[in-house]
Amino acid sequence: MHKQAVRREIILGVDTHLDLHVGAVIDGTGKLLGTLATATTAGGYQQLIAWARSLGLLHRAGVEGTGTYGAGLARALREQGIEVLEVNRPDRSKRRLVGKSDPIDAESAARSVLSGQATAIPKSHDGVAEALRTISVARRSAVKAKTQAINQLRAILVSAPEEIRGRLWQIKAEHCVANCADLRQLGTTTHLVALTATLRLLAKRWLMLKAELKELDAELEQLTLKFAPNLREQFGVGPLTAATLIVAAGDNPERLRSEAALAALCGVNPLQASSGKTSRHRLNRGGNRQANNALWTIALVRMRSEPRTRAYVEKRTNEGLSNKEIHRCVSRYIARELYPHILADLKAAGNNVLT
Repeated sequence: MHKQAVRREIILGVDTHLDLHVGAVIDGTGKLLGTLATATTAGGYQQLIAWARSLGLLHRAGVEGTGTYGAGLARALREQGIEVLEVNRPDRSKRRLVGKSDPIDAESAARSVLSGQATAIPKSHDGVAEALRTISVARRSAVKAKTQAINQLRAILVSAPEEIRGRLWQIKAEHCVANCADLRQLGTTTHLVALTATLRLLAKRWLMLKAELKELDAELEQLTLKFAPNLREQFGVGPLTAATLIVAAGDNPERLRSEAALAALCGVNPLQASSGKTSRHRLNRGGNRQANNALWTIALVRMRSEPRTRAYVEKRTNEGLSNKEIHRCVSRYIARELYPHILADLKAAGNNVLT
């Protein structure tokens, strides 16, 4: 009897944190068998897996944050042949009823797998898509910092003395920065000394970030041409949009079982907004917003420049659709068109990495 009980199938749920993971194990009937907290190290991962397997047959695990704190544990579980499912944080209404703690969240993750609510396969984070994601993260922060630098520089110039503002202010950011980067002492008063130093530092920061963006864009250009050639050949797809779509798909594109799954992931799938005699669809505000923006950008380019898309826009406009509705439709068709190219590029990239 004891051996039969030990061999029953169990499900592991894990609430992940920076320094500590908390696991909970339930059986097929939903009975809680135990909880365990381990360190976020290779030894801690193996300890958690060994503990769970001591309670039964472990084939499935639900893990929160597989793209952040739970990435290392997800890799360790997959290496042990355990299916890993991405689990969203518990519903807020449920939290108000049962409370909030790490063991409760871990148990909730396991129950999400048992009930079939957790079905998403996490990204593997070990290939070209992860490399592009890393560069894209750095690029987004550089763009934001560059914009902040020029905005701060202009804001300081606005309140500067009239003769200084008239000499340094330029409409184009490059010219304004050039004037401030080579700035010499504006005066000997405390205010003018501080103003000179601040304008010079902000201008140099802007130039440094511009050079950094140029280097990052060159990396994206090289990687997308090498690993996403089919995607780059499509009309309106540039290095940044190609990288964004590859990152959204992930290094294990088998997660996306159809082009409809890609559309839902990118937030361009149609959502019903019908009521009474009105029958229509609306924009989807969910999904991966970076990927949604990439498809939106490609659609905008095609709506302006591609004859086929322009003819479609004219047709749908005559049917009474708004510009937003037409843009959504075009984005949906683009997701359908790009889906096989994304899969082909990722498959080829995986083979190149393996060889």
